[in-house]
Amino acid sequence: MKKFFVLFILVFLASCGIKKSYQDLPNVTGISKIDTVRTKISDTHYSLGKNNLFQNKYGVWELYIEGDALELGLANGALTQDLIHHQENAFMGKINEMVPSEGYRNFLKKLVSWFNRKMYLYVPEEYKQEIYGVSRFGLKKYDEFAPAYLRMLYFHGAHDIGHALQDLMLVGCTSFAAWDDKTADGKLLLGRNFDFYAGDEFSNQKMVAFVNPDDGHKFMMYTWGGMIGAVSGMNEEGITVTINAGKSKIPMLAKDPITLVSREILQHASNLEDAIEIARKREVFVSESIMVGSAKDHKAILIEVSPKNFGVYEVENSDQLICSNHFQSSAYQDDKRNQKTIKESHSQYRYERMTQLVSKADKLTPKKAVEILRNRRGLNGEQIGYGNEKAINQLLAHHGIVFKPEEKKVWLSANPYQMGAFISYDLENVFAEFGKGNVSGSVMNAEEIIPESNFLQTKYYKNYEEYRKIRESFVQDLEHENPINPHDAEALKQLNPYFWQAYYLSGQYYYREGNYKKAIIDFKQALRREISTLPEKEHIKKLLKKSYRKL
Repeated sequence: MKKFFVLFILVFLASCGIKKSYQDLPNVTGISKIDTVRTKISDTHYSLGKNNLFQNKYGVWELYIEGDALELGLANGALTQDLIHHQENAFMGKINEMVPSEGYRNFLKKLVSWFNRKMYLYVPEEYKQEIYGVSRFGLKKYDEFAPAYLRMLYFHGAHDIGHALQDLMLVGCTSFAAWDDKTADGKLLLGRNFDFYAGDEFSNQKMVAFVNPDDGHKFMMYTWGGMIGAVSGMNEEGITVTINAGKSKIPMLAKDPITLVSREILQHASNLEDAIEIARKREVFVSESIMVGSAKDHKAILIEVSPKNFGVYEVENSDQLICSNHFQSSAYQDDKRNQKTIKESHSQYRYERMTQLVSKADKLTPKKAVEILRNRRGLNGEQIGYGNEKAINQLLAHHGIVFKPEEKKVWLSANPYQMGAFISYDLENVFAEFGKGNVSGSVMNAEEIIPESNFLQTKYYKNYEEYRKIRESFVQDLEHENPINPHDAEALKQLNPYFWQAYYLSGQYYYREGNYKKAIIDFKQALRREISTLPEKEHIKKLLKKSYRKL
């Protein structure tokens, strides 16, 4: 998991040492006339005119903002400045941890500064204005790395860079849509896990944003401090968006971040045709599947975008749609990178597992959808270990989310992962309440909240959390050749006995120590379990052969 932070290193070092370029700045005329002083009502409640930020009892922040692009950004930044600071500190702390060498950091900053040099040419003016407004509240101490506006602009490419570097860190989001005979009331129902892990600090401050722009539709999205792009969201017209990574080569030039493309769909599309046209006109720099649900069209489709290709996939004579991390439209049938993803990654496995779960489910409801998103087992219910990337629930997701577009309802998960309570919101009621201008508490629909998973009260969950702690230090010690307590090698296997990774790590330790007999036993045990990817399986086979030769 730690390698995932390479993407943040790239993003936040992107503009280190860049001189402020005024040609990059959006039009911010009139900014001095906009009020940016928030009122603190309590430690969990702030207001700014009709704009509002409140933390509910589940720990999720609820943000409401309204106005033109610049006003949205300024209100967002003013209200959520503490959350922005939290995220920036978390990211910069990881940068220093991952790249302690100042010389190497200087090398990266030059490399990625060049990579991001033209991003501003592709981002729509309204989003540059909004990002500029948010950036006014970034931490000043990081201006030495980059001016706040450029720092925030490049931050929105973090998701894309992470997906482009999938060979280093596999990230597996899985989603589904169902309608007609597959749902209890025949209405469209969508669910997804957003398996974007950037450390526990990143995930512990979640925010649902309700946005009322002067131009476009009202919408909600599940997000975090400083982020105006959309990874999961729904608008007042019943359009939903969720994004799943596809296989990309490492790009040489940043263009329009995919989260801003999905945000544009949320804000300006009212049906599937609108969504397709918005996505088609944007130039992206990675490959991505955007699942779009539509209340008006009563179905969902996949818009599959990449730097040099574009496809739309929709099912025929079916009432369900499944998406993992490979493309399904005819436009990508001969794409070698996509074929490699299907063959070597865990995408096809999760696709088949999600298909099993959705097909088996009788008359889906939001509660049944949540049960699917929380499923921790492999194909045919096989135990494959906690944290396995082949599972629908990898126990690392930033969030899980469920939509009912025709009713404008959404359920989103509180911590931890997608195992906490799924909080319910009715979009029409939410915007009606905020329109009154006197909201003093949470706007969630308390009557439809889905309780947290019982798994959180079991010894298996406690064991998994202990496994994560031991694994993190264990991997660090292996990488730096530090002394390792042999009890930790055994503890990994005891705490997560069905997970191949536990035996792989233990085997690596014994191999390093010259105890080839134990290394052979562990590598064999790892190979008997469900290994996440083909390259990882081949790597363990090589280590096993080396162990035999050493013995």
